Amino acid sequence: MPHAVAHFARKLTSTAQNWLEVTRFGGLETGEEPTAFDIVDVGPIHRLRRYAIGDRSGPPILLVPPLMLTADVFDVSPPVSAVRTLGGQGIDVWVIDFGSPEHETGGLERTLADHVRAVSAAVASVVEETDSDVHLCGYSQGGMFCYQTAAYRRNAGVASVITFGSPINLRGAVPLGISEGVAIGGIRFVLDRVLRGNPVPGWATRTGFRLLDPVKALRQQLDFLVALHDRDALLPREGQRRYLMGEGWVAWPGPALDEFMRQFLMHNRMLTGGFTVGDRPVTLADIECPILTFIGEVDDIAPPAAVRPIRQAAPQADVYEVALAAGHFGLVVSTSAQTASWPVVAQWAQWLSREAARPPQPILVSDRPAEQSQATLTESAEGIHLVTGAGKAAFQSVTGTLARSAHDIRNLASITSRELPRLARIGDVRTHTRLSLGQLLDERARRSPRDVCFLYEDRVYTYLEIKQRIDGVVRGLLSEGVRVGEHVGILMHTRPTALAVVAALNRIGAVAVMLRPGADTARELDLGEVHRLVVDPAHANIPAGNRQVHVFLLDTPDHAREPGLTALEQPESPVQVVPVWYEPNPGNARDLAFILFGGDFETPRVIRITNGRFGISAFGTAASASLSNADTVFSINPFHHPSGLLTSVGGAFAGGARLAMATSLDPETFWTEVRRYGVTVVSYTWAQLRPLVNAKPQPGERHHPVRLFVGSGMPRSLWRRVSSRFAPATVLDFWATSEGEAVLVNIDPTKPGALGRPLPGGAELRVARWDPTARTLLEDRDGYSIECGADEVGLLLARVQATTTANPLRNLFERGDAWYSSGNLVRRDIDGDYWLIDSVDSQIRTATGVVASLPITAAIGKIPAVDLAITYAVPTADGAEIAVTAVVPLQGCELDAGEFDHVLMCLPLQERPAFIRIVSEIPLTPWHRPIPAHLPTEPLQWSTSEHPVFKRSSGGTYAPYINVGHNSDTHARLRAVSPISDNHE
Repeated sequence: MPHAVAHFARKLTSTAQNWLEVTRFGGLETGEEPTAFDIVDVGPIHRLRRYAIGDRSGPPILLVPPLMLTADVFDVSPPVSAVRTLGGQGIDVWVIDFGSPEHETGGLERTLADHVRAVSAAVASVVEETDSDVHLCGYSQGGMFCYQTAAYRRNAGVASVITFGSPINLRGAVPLGISEGVAIGGIRFVLDRVLRGNPVPGWATRTGFRLLDPVKALRQQLDFLVALHDRDALLPREGQRRYLMGEGWVAWPGPALDEFMRQFLMHNRMLTGGFTVGDRPVTLADIECPILTFIGEVDDIAPPAAVRPIRQAAPQADVYEVALAAGHFGLVVSTSAQTASWPVVAQWAQWLSREAARPPQPILVSDRPAEQSQATLTESAEGIHLVTGAGKAAFQSVTGTLARSAHDIRNLASITSRELPRLARIGDVRTHTRLSLGQLLDERARRSPRDVCFLYEDRVYTYLEIKQRIDGVVRGLLSEGVRVGEHVGILMHTRPTALAVVAALNRIGAVAVMLRPGADTARELDLGEVHRLVVDPAHANIPAGNRQVHVFLLDTPDHAREPGLTALEQPESPVQVVPVWYEPNPGNARDLAFILFGGDFETPRVIRITNGRFGISAFGTAASASLSNADTVFSINPFHHPSGLLTSVGGAFAGGARLAMATSLDPETFWTEVRRYGVTVVSYTWAQLRPLVNAKPQPGERHHPVRLFVGSGMPRSLWRRVSSRFAPATVLDFWATSEGEAVLVNIDPTKPGALGRPLPGGAELRVARWDPTARTLLEDRDGYSIECGADEVGLLLARVQATTTANPLRNLFERGDAWYSSGNLVRRDIDGDYWLIDSVDSQIRTATGVVASLPITAAIGKIPAVDLAITYAVPTADGAEIAVTAVVPLQGCELDAGEFDHVLMCLPLQERPAFIRIVSEIPLTPWHRPIPAHLPTEPLQWSTSEHPVFKRSSGGTYAPYINVGHNSDTHARLRAVSPISDNHE
């Protein structure tokens, strides 16, 4: 008993002495000294250390700490020092030190871009000093900096990237089982209402991390207190404890934290791409060097599900993985890390430098099947649920302004709360409603001036920058006397300045006449009633014909220009006089805002777009596609095309999404641009995606971030192949009248080719019985038109609203009503979806009756080996017409008569084509719409073709067609057409 008492007394005394030391000095004195280093370079926010260990003859490794910890995380104490372990194996060890922001001038104002540029500068310094590419090695967020820097530098000077517990899919790192939606909402609330750009002190970050696993944190504290009497047992781990309990934590700069949470937590751009470093868009898909990632199997801060998607984000890199039974800190700061982590890193670097054998632990995972990103799946699911109503009463209780859309709402499937304000804005469109493109841009610039607005040619433009550019153009236009309602032409290629001119004219209230490069400019100037024309340098010498046109060149004010060209943009000046009448964004819904041109270049057709039509299309697109500020809309069509202006520009700005543009669709660069801009929604028109779906697979196509292809007119065969190849992305197809406000959208992925259902807030639609022979509406005994029933073909009519410029048909269903004729024949199925049958002018008048072309084309489009098809009229000697279908097969595929017999059985015999021609190509308009122009119309010409021709028999089946007198070789070749292969795709 005396011995036990004495032992207890000694333990109590030791505990008291050690506790007093911990209280006074923050911990036990270990006598350990940090590893010696030299400061090689100093930048605006960093110091570059080079450690003096060994002969430094091995490959250089640059260690990058996370923002919340000091650079000493790699040298906490000798037993757990990464720099000593690496240096002891001959590695040339470098560390970037960001210091303690709270103790440095301007430190709390740093951004994430500042840190990426600092790491990039450190890489350049190491490369210059060692004349060797450097291995970038980062822990936690430091690893994210390594990924970002390698992508930012496009691999220049980077031998490999090595990361420890560095998340890629940050939505996979949401703690405590909190749902993704709740987490994102909470982050937005904290950023906007709590932090408001303020920094977070080190103690708060430390507390937050410990609260992620409070049980473990409490257990560590209790273990320390229980062992406090045994100094010898505590000393080996005391340096590590002191570092993690307080000495290692530093403040997060406010701007860097805000940027981190918005770009990577809310928008998940580490995975999807499109994060920004200064004015440059960056994607991890640009990384081509090898990647080694260490994963903690019990890591609660960066769980494996958040780290492993690097193979999705960087499809061009070989990704290797080491999984350890360790937590987040244990990956780098533990005794096990000295045997399981850092020796592998040293051997990895030496292996890539050809100084050692490949380490056995890393597993190449590039080819391992990857789980699809949950974020991508979630957003894809959202995208196909159009903005649509859960019930008339519930919807109207939330948005009474949509009362007039109740009939349309009953036809829609579901509705999400996020879309209610957008639908309400559509429903609010009246004659005098203030609504315009200029207003949308000004709203966004006022609300989020530093958000990304526009991405083009590897450059990022914020809303503030775009607004300042628009302001300059507005000043120039006003100084030249441009007034409300005046028609001003724009002839420019795709570029940010073109957007500035369109928005500036719209803000003044003038009409932007969007001329088409390459078309008959003089003719379009006349049709658009243009006397002033804004051009870019490429169109400075375009002839205006006999029309007197004042030409303005949009460039910098001091730019050299041709004589006779007036510089348009003006800098802000205190002496500048603004007309008293000027009021920004005066446009009402009924006011004409844009004039576009359709048809071919030789015979242009005027398309008038009011502010109301623009607004309905813009908010309809945003609502239908569930666009948010996490999206980037990629337009491969210019502003002077309806798809570019209404769907891409309008939808992006109405939905708060970013807008990225390309001058054309190039399959070789498409996926690079998609990754670099973080594209989630791609707009298209007609068969525009055909080169993309026919191209060879690209590395960036794997695990791509696109969730929706949005556009109009996609052929059924192309729709099927796009949905199959680029899954889980889906197709959202719109259809709208060129005049009026009828907008249909197909939200049902099981009905490819359907026009879909009316958009709430658009014009009321009706289908009226039509006599195809007399080409007139059928009337009842009272002289009114007759509305069609389900699946009955008739003429699509849209009720004229006050905001349309269309010339109406009156007194169709009741006295005094007014309707716009779409010129198209449709049927509405029992579900309420509309299907296009043909345009009134495209129907084929055969000897046995009128034949619609589109059902034929749609039926043949069901054949898997069909690439593209079109049905058109060919005149006959007796003055009638026959239906002929031209078909382009997929490369390497052949078609036989049996395929055509099978798919055309759904049509009556007399409504099947008389001939089916296999052709190598079908002409397309500049906007990728198939047309029959230049296709032969004489059967005698077909028989000399190298491709088979099939003729319909009297029984409705098809057989190879041989013209009498044709040579026997061709006859044998046509008869020997093989059936298509089972692996045609």
